[in-house]
Amino acid sequence: MTKAAVDRVYLFGTCLIDVFHPEAGMATVRLLEREGVEVIFPPEQTCCGQPPYNSGYDDQARTVARQVVERFAEPIPVIVPSGSCAGMLRHHYPDLLADDPLADAARDLAARTYELHEFLHRILAVKLEDHGEPVTVVMHTACSAHREMGVREDGLALLGQLANVTVCEPENAEACCGFGGTFAVKMPEISVAMASDKCQAVRASGADHFLSSDCGCLLNIDGMLRKQGNALPAHHLATFLWERTGGAS
Repeated sequence: MTKAAVDRVYLFGTCLIDVFHPEAGMATVRLLEREGVEVIFPPEQTCCGQPPYNSGYDDQARTVARQVVERFAEPIPVIVPSGSCAGMLRHHYPDLLADDPLADAARDLAARTYELHEFLHRILAVKLEDHGEPVTVVMHTACSAHREMGVREDGLALLGQLANVTVCEPENAEACCGFGGTFAVKMPEISVAMASDKCQAVRASGADHFLSSDCGCLLNIDGMLRKQGNALPAHHLATFLWERTGGAS
């Protein structure tokens, strides 16, 4: 797929953006529209089905997956501002619906699903102009974005275009923050310990702002930093990119 071939995309908004960080959803729309891409948001869209799937409730996950496949049926890219949810659509729907009448549609959806920053960097090849003051940010890439989707470098590459932004990663950047969706609920003590370690590394970086491209990690790390009394301004990467470049043509 080339930039010239893209004029319309779907936006899969994700539950966490809808409930906790709607500004990240709006930033996603603005970043795409600035590149001349029409964004279609099916209002009846639901969760991607990852919570029941990760908990072993495959039948319930299939019910959700069928709804998503049917609501994103037009043959255009599906953009997801979350490596976790994008990974569910791209990597797990084909297996989950392998014996379903929607099997072919699920494979088609998987093939045209992109994590937001992957799409901005690899397909649209966006060029960003920084309009902000000098700042140092620490970036956490979610496990799903890093290991499952393989898009860690895309977010860092976009940040690297911002002339006044110094980017650092925390020590043990590849370590999970402890959220893991239902993992944080099922094993809270382990989750808290992992989040505490991650927050210690974030603070040790000396950064002025904390960023993540997944809202689950953003909520978890930002919440723990606040609980510890060490809060930093925290943003979804899409929000930060738009705020830094919103005036660019």
